[in-house]
Amino acid sequence: MPAIVVAVSVLALFALGFIYYSRYLAEKVYALDPAFVTPAHEFSDGVDFVPTNKHVLFGHHFTSIAGAAPIVGPAIAVFWGWVPALLWIVIGTIFAAGVHDFGALAVSVRHKAKNIGTLTAEVISTRSRVLFLCIIFFLLTLVNAVFAVVIGNLLVAFPGAVIPIFVEIPLAIAIGQYIYRTKSPALVPSLVGVVGLYFLIWVGHHNPIEITGFADWLGMEPRDVWIVIMFAYTFIASRLPVWLLLQPRDYINSHQLFIALGVTFAGVLIGWDTIVAPALNDVPEGSPSIFPFLFITIACGAISGFHSLVSSGTTSKQLDKETDARHVGYMGALGEGSLALASVLAVTAGVAATRLDWDERYPDFATASGGATGNFVEGIGQFASNLGIDFALATVFAAVVVVSFAATTMDTGVRLQRYVVQEIAGILKWNRLSRSLTLAGLVAIALPLALALMPGEDDRGFAFGTLWRLFGTTNQLTAGLALAVVAVWVTKRMRNPIAILIPMAFLLVMTTWALFIQLGEFWDSPERWILVPLDLIILALALWLIVEAGVALRRTVSERRAGTLGGSDTSGGAGSGPGSESQE
Repeated sequence: MPAIVVAVSVLALFALGFIYYSRYLAEKVYALDPAFVTPAHEFSDGVDFVPTNKHVLFGHHFTSIAGAAPIVGPAIAVFWGWVPALLWIVIGTIFAAGVHDFGALAVSVRHKAKNIGTLTAEVISTRSRVLFLCIIFFLLTLVNAVFAVVIGNLLVAFPGAVIPIFVEIPLAIAIGQYIYRTKSPALVPSLVGVVGLYFLIWVGHHNPIEITGFADWLGMEPRDVWIVIMFAYTFIASRLPVWLLLQPRDYINSHQLFIALGVTFAGVLIGWDTIVAPALNDVPEGSPSIFPFLFITIACGAISGFHSLVSSGTTSKQLDKETDARHVGYMGALGEGSLALASVLAVTAGVAATRLDWDERYPDFATASGGATGNFVEGIGQFASNLGIDFALATVFAAVVVVSFAATTMDTGVRLQRYVVQEIAGILKWNRLSRSLTLAGLVAIALPLALALMPGEDDRGFAFGTLWRLFGTTNQLTAGLALAVVAVWVTKRMRNPIAILIPMAFLLVMTTWALFIQLGEFWDSPERWILVPLDLIILALALWLIVEAGVALRRTVSERRAGTLGGSDTSGGAGSGPGSESQE
């Protein structure tokens, strides 16, 4: 199968999804109101609450949710065959991720930009808020730890990426200062930034930075030094105003997506690469079953609970108009689906020329998991070389793309974790911690830093080699619970929640099923004993929250039928606003 045929077909389906389905969601389900005063205006503080152009905000939102996961997950999941992986990416992106990301953003904006865990108290019950925050804390800890490991591995494997990655930071700050001081549109300065970044890739390719000697002097592994540097950077970055670094860097990186996709599709067209991986793979005995683990392995790239944290964490605080939520939320999900598509093509058509070559890279699930990032980088490098670009330079380009997205996700992830730490501290009446950005920021990085540095069962480390087994289930579970919150909210607004209930039910079944299976596996593996109590805790929290959400939904439906529902639809026009939302 020519890869370009698959690429064009999937992008056409994504375009139809945006034109028709997102419009249906905006008008009939979420009932967006252009006159609604968003929290970005109501609480504007120049730090977190900043009304932002929808194109710039799309850049922040997309690069924050992208990270490395939409690359890694699909690159592993083709182990079961490229057809089921691609089907889940297409269906999941259009009918689940778009609904989820868009819905979390809409409900957060209608509740003063509160995060999805906090507003659970208002939509479902006070008790569920604490349960959800505990799951979110664990998920963010895992994301920040694993992404730091991924970045450390890539900077060691591709030292040519060091200069562009770190010089991009002052470059983005300079662009942010220019846009903020001059009130200029962001497009031209950010394009200048992209040109500067690609010049730096060329510079980095010819001047690779290796830190083996420095790491030896410190008595550390080079990867661990990069991990410490990344957490020091994110601690500082999470305290800066969003316009200074987060927004301009994200906008530059969003251009990278389009360039990377352009390179991918132009490369497969010029090179006429064909997919050599099997459509449906006959996997070795003892491998994880396609049900439910395909839907857990491809989290970001189809649907991901982390997206609801970004939508309701940083994005909702910057939304200029409520109607921009369709452009930012739904299109952000499509952008991530497009990145997952590129990942599938890279590891099924780019990285191997024959079926035999591909089989050698995917002999079993463990090898597929360990080589996912490297396979993607080499596959994109092959597509770029079809365009006449030197293969070694092209792999540096691909590594910069992955590290940029992962670092941006860490930026946002540490900032979100700070919010969660402050909120939990507030519930526990630990006032000093809840009011101090420095203390909350230190707590936000301490646990993931420790996990990232902890040795594990192989060179992937404890976080990536062991805890990562729980990332997919925790992440998808968070998505299902976020959809439950959105479903109750939509029902209260007298709207039809069926578009939310279907993906919610599917995800909750898949994740609880996977948690039960994993519990048995962990129980039989004494070396992974730590995962048994963690799995049990997550499973118990999940079941409890599902019951809470079910009770809330049933109560809301009963009140709606009896005509005693307290709130009403507030999308009727200029009269709606934050004040009216208190009725909900």
